[in-house]
Amino acid sequence: MGTEEEPRWLDAEEWQAWVALSVVLMRLPAALDAQLQRDAGISHFEYQVMAGLSEAPEHTLRMSMLAVLAEGSLSRLSQVVGRLEKRGWVRRTPDPSDGRYTLAILTEDGWAKVVDTAPGHVEAVRNYVFDPLTRAQIRQLTGIGHRITRAIDPEADCPTRTAPEQRGRRGSS
Repeated sequence: MGTEEEPRWLDAEEWQAWVALSVVLMRLPAALDAQLQRDAGISHFEYQVMAGLSEAPEHTLRMSMLAVLAEGSLSRLSQVVGRLEKRGWVRRTPDPSDGRYTLAILTEDGWAKVVDTAPGHVEAVRNYVFDPLTRAQIRQLTGIGHRITRAIDPEADCPTRTAPEQRGRRGSS
């Protein structure tokens, strides 16, 4: 019979870091969602879907790619896109290059909604995440985020989107 190994318990410093990260993971999404609901009448997930489309060529993505980008299941995405369609912000159409796929397309009204919503959203992100940090801490946060992402999924690409002001257009954060 083999012996059971003792779990690698967290030391006091690791425990404090884990608790701090856990609180951020729980409270930040709720705070961002509350801001978007209050100011724009949309959820954070709905905003992420529209922002993802706003950054895509011709504001169009296959639903399967959009689900990956928005970190949601295809069924959840389909429900959200259905709600966005009813509001006239997104439309769906079969992919002309392969009819087995469906394209999601951000409409002109959807683009306008993203452009109108982005300033308040980016201000909330700035207030909650960046204003409390120094430039050195922001660089550390970037590195930490990439390292944790690679530990979770070694095959994952760490997102490195171009900042809106560097793209020369508004619309997402």
